[in-house]
Amino acid sequence: MMIRDHYLKNAFQVASPNCDDRPDPDDISLLVIHCISLPPEQFVGDYIDQLFCNCLDPDEHPYFKDICQLKVSAHLLIRRDGSMRQYVPFDRRAWHAGASKHQDRERCNDFSIGIELEGSVSVVYTDIQYRQLADVCNTLLANYPQLSNQRIVGHSDIAPGRKTDPGPFFDWARFHELLNAEPLNPVA
Repeated sequence: MMIRDHYLKNAFQVASPNCDDRPDPDDISLLVIHCISLPPEQFVGDYIDQLFCNCLDPDEHPYFKDICQLKVSAHLLIRRDGSMRQYVPFDRRAWHAGASKHQDRERCNDFSIGIELEGSVSVVYTDIQYRQLADVCNTLLANYPQLSNQRIVGHSDIAPGRKTDPGPFFDWARFHELLNAEPLNPVA
């Protein structure tokens, strides 16, 4: 995988307006893993794109009435089939973490990259998602020197009591085993 101008070359680009400049553009020092499915527990369609681009139709599903007004985004989405979509370049602040704190620092959006896995806290993630996530994280670790394996957390770690993702079915040991393994798509 390659990053050029803060875009992952392997990801389909979908520009979200829900981002802005980081307070310190050189401070990219945390990776946050999330999960999302729209509607909940369903893994089809372009509803995640629509949510992150502020065009989710509240009449498409009853659940959407409660969330269609949200202004949220992530840097990257890894779908269940391993395909990837990037909404925000890595050097910009995506609006993914909300009220959050890592160690003694609040406002994790300021210094983090948010990666969504298409999934749910009650569903097992796919093999290809783990492999793609590890490859993406290895690529980010190689390109952003303040990141490290120890600075990869779940949304639940930075917003305890408020968030539960990526949830109990996310296998942290398996993910860490894949970090720094042979890449899924080696560069020739």
